[in-house]
Amino acid sequence: MGHLTRNQIGILMICLGTGLITLNDMMFKALSGDYALYQIVFARSLGGLMFSLIILQIEGGWRLLRTATPWQHAARAMMVVVANMSFFLAIAAMPLGLVSALFFVAPLLITILSIPVLGEQVGIHRWAAVGVGFAGVAVMFVPELLGQGLGVPGWSYALPLVAALSYAGNQVMTRKLGVTSRASALAIYIQVMFLVVSIASCGVLGQGQYAQGITNESLVFLLRAWVWPAPGDIWVFLALGLNVAAIAYCLSQAYRMAEAGVVAPFEYVALPLAVFWGWSVFGEIPGPFTWAGMVLIAGAGLYIVWRERKSRKRD
Repeated sequence: MGHLTRNQIGILMICLGTGLITLNDMMFKALSGDYALYQIVFARSLGGLMFSLIILQIEGGWRLLRTATPWQHAARAMMVVVANMSFFLAIAAMPLGLVSALFFVAPLLITILSIPVLGEQVGIHRWAAVGVGFAGVAVMFVPELLGQGLGVPGWSYALPLVAALSYAGNQVMTRKLGVTSRASALAIYIQVMFLVVSIASCGVLGQGQYAQGITNESLVFLLRAWVWPAPGDIWVFLALGLNVAAIAYCLSQAYRMAEAGVVAPFEYVALPLAVFWGWSVFGEIPGPFTWAGMVLIAGAGLYIVWRERKSRKRD
């Protein structure tokens, strides 16, 4: 990669990381019919922690884990946990493309949160883009209003929006704190938080006693009893662990190597990839209202990224 610029390397890394995220989501959805959410998260995070520890040793060793702001790191990691859990609960009951599209309101929420938290000024152009993006969300609810929806409770649609809000809070918090820790250390903090939450949930929910009589797929995924994985699924659990470590590395490298305004638009590669996995693996084909909402949300998000980059250049 010696002949590539830093921005070009960043674009390659964000595309690779985004592709791995959609692969991670597909594997989660594939396992959601047989295993509990927190069991999958535990296995994935244990594997991810092992691979991240190896990267930590390469980058500088145990000293990189020292931090003067442990509680702030814990709060940031908890936001990632909430974002992940909400998203995975959603894909257990809803098409992957639809959930991914709803999640991509996150850049719109980051714009809104940046006003009270970071004191940023948001002009009429970005406010208009936020309005267009939320119009895209509303469009996706039209089938439900017409009685042609998925047959899932209304709160299921809120799950990817909760995930987006938690993700946006995490991003804004990262900007405010100006985190300087190495990527491997940041990944380890998050994986440790996932393990703590998973182990605690096993003690409360691990026997499946609260899943009796429940038919909603998201709730069953959350409350199902933990079981030993089938031999063929063990490889999927291992792949998830390797994949999550690779995702953390690729995304951190992308934003370390390149300007954020350059690489951020390429995160939207996730939308067509999510639709592809949903169609090829699960036979999910988005309806016209989902496509329309997708276009509005992605267009609004890309416009906001472009406006932010333009305003930074003027500064």
